[in-house]
Amino acid sequence: MAIPSDMKAMIFAAGRGERMRPLTDTCPKPLLKVRGRPLIVWHILNLVRAGLSDIVINHAHLGHMIEETLGDGSQYGAKLVYSAEGNALETAGGIAKARHLLGDQPFVAIAGDIYCPHFDFSKVRDVLEDNDPWGKPYPAGDRDLGWLYLVKNPAHHPQGDFALANFSITNHGEPRYTFSGIGVYRPELFDTIVAGDSAKLAPILREFADQGKIGGEVYRGDWTDVGTIARLEQLNAPLKAGS
Repeated sequence: MAIPSDMKAMIFAAGRGERMRPLTDTCPKPLLKVRGRPLIVWHILNLVRAGLSDIVINHAHLGHMIEETLGDGSQYGAKLVYSAEGNALETAGGIAKARHLLGDQPFVAIAGDIYCPHFDFSKVRDVLEDNDPWGKPYPAGDRDLGWLYLVKNPAHHPQGDFALANFSITNHGEPRYTFSGIGVYRPELFDTIVAGDSAKLAPILREFADQGKIGGEVYRGDWTDVGTIARLEQLNAPLKAGS
């Protein structure tokens, strides 16, 4: 069967944004505006448009500003809950701490500092189906534990992160692509992480990719990693020019 309609989403908003200083000294990175709207709000609106209104947001640096700005999410048609981290726990650590909020079903997770205004989140619902194309349940050991959306390598990351072969993520091979920061995960992918511990996501993805447990596809729409002030200014340049 497909993933239930109550699938939840998580947006990562705990990072310090060192490369965006001094802007992030007084504003959390996901609240920086692109084309008149905070980065994180672009995600919330796109998720709600796809029917994914239950959203978990983790935060650390200036997290109170995120809660004050977004509130309970009702202004966007969303239901927001927060997972506060005293110190940022990295991506996988943030998921482990928030697992009690995410439930037992696969969930979609999005980096809070990317700009992808046209991503259709309705497509994420069935990428980790429990049944094969003939309707037969997959054995638990054969199921993908994650599904990653990859993009063409940007100029600042020409080496990419992963290769893709028949919708299976691999650590080796060509061509290589960059992980977009959007993925769908089964909760058990994070079973080895103790809630409250810091843990990076990339080593986990690479480990299970070697086991053939991570699927994926290439997303070819607009996408920007807003990792520097220069990239933020480039995205906002048309507004400054009056376009």
